[in-house]
Amino acid sequence: MPVPDATGPDQIFQRALTNGEIMLPRCDDCGAYHFFPRVLCPHCHGTAISWHPASGKGRVHTTTVVRQKPERGGDYNVCVVELEEGVRMMSRVEGIAPGDIVIDMAVTAFVGGAEGQSAVLFKPAEV
Repeated sequence: MPVPDATGPDQIFQRALTNGEIMLPRCDDCGAYHFFPRVLCPHCHGTAISWHPASGKGRVHTTTVVRQKPERGGDYNVCVVELEEGVRMMSRVEGIAPGDIVIDMAVTAFVGGAEGQSAVLFKPAEV
């Protein structure tokens, strides 16, 4: 599904994902990153927002396993990851059994697919 050429924060974020990039909004007034994308900084209420590539480095802040019957896709995890930039994203960790994901696990972000759209997903960090 193509991302429209609109200039709203959600469209900017989704267009970057479509291009394989994870971009985060940062306030030019106070320097703080924030997520979810929005037009006002939640820290200082500034309106000067610029976009910067995410480091991709993060740690699992919280996680849970959603149980499903195998014929419905089996179990999967839902987690909140805190990125190095200080923002938290709800996502999932791929490439590992859902029950093996633990709080404070180092993870790396990548752009993958979820429900037919580009999304930020995570995998265990290389040690």
